[in-house]
Amino acid sequence: MQLILIYLNLGRPILFTQQRPGYKAQPFMIYKFRTMAMPSSDSLIHESDVERMTKFGWLLRRASLDEIPQLWNIICGDMSLVGPRPLLMEYLPLYSAEQSRRHEVQPGITGWAQVNYPYGANLEDTINKLKYDLYYVRYFSLVMDLTIIIKTGYTMLFGRGR
Repeated sequence: MQLILIYLNLGRPILFTQQRPGYKAQPFMIYKFRTMAMPSSDSLIHESDVERMTKFGWLLRRASLDEIPQLWNIICGDMSLVGPRPLLMEYLPLYSAEQSRRHEVQPGITGWAQVNYPYGANLEDTINKLKYDLYYVRYFSLVMDLTIIIKTGYTMLFGRGR
């Protein structure tokens, strides 16, 4: 049903794919449902992500339904349910040695940063999220993973004003 709605609202392709660093910073292809309109074919017009985001795409993201295809990444062994969210490949050279430790565990669909830090898009938010990722790497345990899963479920059901 979701595939049909994405197709009807956004057209093809239905999936967004992008190379991301995984365990030990090895690249893999991450899969998500597409939430933005395709860029304009007119190369003179440079639309921002905000301009390309559709109302339907915003709803998919708000409910975290755009992440469902990442279950395939889990099956393939590229990701785990819980772990630091895989960021962009171009960030790799920018990490300090300590920040690079986030690649000592499998990346996840949800993580300690996602359940403890409000979403943001500026540099300070990214640095703070990296601190949460490093906390997860240092104190990784089954109890922590279960806590993250419960908090993620709560957030998906009741939201948190994002």
